[in-house]
Amino acid sequence: MKALIFDEPKKPIVTQVQMPKITENEVMIRSTLVGICHSDYELLAGQYIIPISYPVTPGHEWVGEVVEVGKNVKGLRAGDRVVGECVIKTPERIHHFGFSMDGADREFFAARPEWLHKLPEAVDDAKGALIEPFTCGYYAVMRHGGVNAADTVVISGGGTIGLVSAAAAIGMGARVIVVDPVPLRRDIARRLGADAVVDPSAGNPIEAVQELTKGGADLVVECAGHASSLANVFDYARAEGKVSMVGINIGQKFPVELGKIQIKDLTVRGCIGSPNVWPAAIRFLEKTGIDLSPIQTHHFKLDDALQALELGKNPQAAVKVTLQIA
Repeated sequence: MKALIFDEPKKPIVTQVQMPKITENEVMIRSTLVGICHSDYELLAGQYIIPISYPVTPGHEWVGEVVEVGKNVKGLRAGDRVVGECVIKTPERIHHFGFSMDGADREFFAARPEWLHKLPEAVDDAKGALIEPFTCGYYAVMRHGGVNAADTVVISGGGTIGLVSAAAAIGMGARVIVVDPVPLRRDIARRLGADAVVDPSAGNPIEAVQELTKGGADLVVECAGHASSLANVFDYARAEGKVSMVGINIGQKFPVELGKIQIKDLTVRGCIGSPNVWPAAIRFLEKTGIDLSPIQTHHFKLDDALQALELGKNPQAAVKVTLQIA
C-alpha cells in the first residue's frame, strides 16, 4: 500500500509499504481524508514535544472507514466511519498518533477501538477530518464553561486552531471577533460567521478591539503563540474577563505586563490538546451543523503529498491542506 513517510528529518517520501495486520483486539481502518497540521512540520524538521524516531508516518487529523474487525472488538463493524484521538495510553507508554507511532497518512492502518469515535451521519467526511483540531478549539472555549449569545469572544490568531475556536464560539451563539494579519484567514473567519475581523498590521489592534467591544471581550482565546499576540491578549479582555492560552510558545521570552491579570481580575487558563471533550465536540458539530469547509482550502491526492506539504508552509496561500487517501 502507499504511505507518506518522513524517512528522516527533512526527507518526506511517498512509497510502498507492507499492509498492516490486525490482532483480535483491533480494527483495520481505510484512511479517507487526513489534514496536514503545523506540528507535522515540526516532526519533519526533527523536533517534537516528546521523543520520536524515524522513519515515521505522520497524520493525526483523519477520518476513515472500518473495513475489518477483530473478533474481540465490540461496538464497531465494517462500514463505520470513525475518527481517532491523538494521545494514546498503552501499557508501555503514552503515544502520540502520527508522531511516536505511525499515523494515518497511509491507505490502511490498525487501531484499538478504545480511542476511536464513530461519526454520526450528519457529520460528513470533510468535517470529520477537521474534528481533531475542532476539539482543541472547542476545549479552549469550554475551558471557562463555554459562552452564549450575551458574550463577546476575541480570537487572537486565525490559523486552523483560531478558526475552529471561532467556529465553536459562533456555534454557541457568541459575538466573535478574529484578529489576524493574513487576508485569507480574515476572509475565512467572515465566511464562518465572525461578526468582525481585525488586521493587527493596519494599526493598533488593542484600540480596534476595545472600540469593537466597548471595553473588552468576555473571553479571549490566544491561538497564535506569537509574541505580539501573547503581549496583547490581556488588553483584549474586559475587567473580570477570561483568557484561554492555546498558541504554543516554548523557550522564547518577551516582556508582558503580568500585572494586568491582577488589575483586571482576569482568569487565565492554559490549554493543551483536547482531553475528555471528543464525544461532546462531535455531538456539538452534529447538532449545530456548523460548516467548517471554508477552513479546508486545498485538497491533494496522496501521490502529491510532497506538493501538499510545500503549499502548506505558506500561510498567505493556504490554511488547512488535506490529503485525500481513499
